[in-house]
Amino acid sequence: MAKLEVKELLDSGVHFGHLTRKWDPNMAPYIYMERNGIHIINLYKTVAKLEEASQALSKIAASGRKILFVATKKQAKDIVSEKAGNVNMPYITERWPGGMLTNFVTIRKAVKKMSTIDRMKKDGTFLTLSKKERLQVDRLRMKLEKNLGSISDMTRLPGAIFVVDIKREHIAVKEAQKLNIPIFAMVDTNSDPRQVDYVIPANDDASKSILKILTNVTEAIAEGLAERKAEKNAKTEGNDTTVKAEVKETAKTEVETKAKVETKETVKAEVETKKTAKTEAKTAPVVASQEEE
Repeated sequence: MAKLEVKELLDSGVHFGHLTRKWDPNMAPYIYMERNGIHIINLYKTVAKLEEASQALSKIAASGRKILFVATKKQAKDIVSEKAGNVNMPYITERWPGGMLTNFVTIRKAVKKMSTIDRMKKDGTFLTLSKKERLQVDRLRMKLEKNLGSISDMTRLPGAIFVVDIKREHIAVKEAQKLNIPIFAMVDTNSDPRQVDYVIPANDDASKSILKILTNVTEAIAEGLAERKAEKNAKTEGNDTTVKAEVKETAKTEVETKAKVETKETVKAEVETKKTAKTEAKTAPVVASQEEE
């Protein structure tokens, strides 16, 4: 993962905050200055915080847990769906379904309903319904796909959530806090950074700024996934080597056992031959004397 330079963030407009009258005082440590009534974010702190967040996300991805991306604002939707999809991570870009995390079992039931409808279409059950019922089922399927299609592979609670604009996604943040799920977020000057575990001070309104931050974050996640895959492959190779060694050892033991058996049989045969020879030697004079008589 290449380290971002301050100039790159500057070119993407990451430094632009909100109007000074809309600021949250808790963002003061991340604000560099004020210009024309707008707060300017300290990009040196953004680079440091982004690096810290990226390392933590990489570790979570390497552990095999999912990271849920949340961004329902218009300028972030397409970017999040593309970037999260590239690293096979779940995301919410439509309305946040209440209880998505705190009532996860119910959400999973809704996701399973999609699978049931798909199964009905495959086995022909769908065609036995009336025209009106088919229309209702199709509408339900489309609604579920739109809201929950992107989390269909998320079978358990995520290892972390990444939020764009914590003020807009306050429900998601509250649910994650309740379940002690780590929160990573792009935090603008109008938001309270104390709600977030890993703060990335940045402009969360401009698409260029969102793209720049998410590109860096997803690259870190991709590295974590690659590391996990490499470990799995190494483990598999190690197991194969062990199996081969065991097979080789077994074959060697079998050969040695066979050799011992053959040696034993040879010795036995030799003993039998000697015994027979001795017996014949003893009986030979007796037979000779009988013939003479």
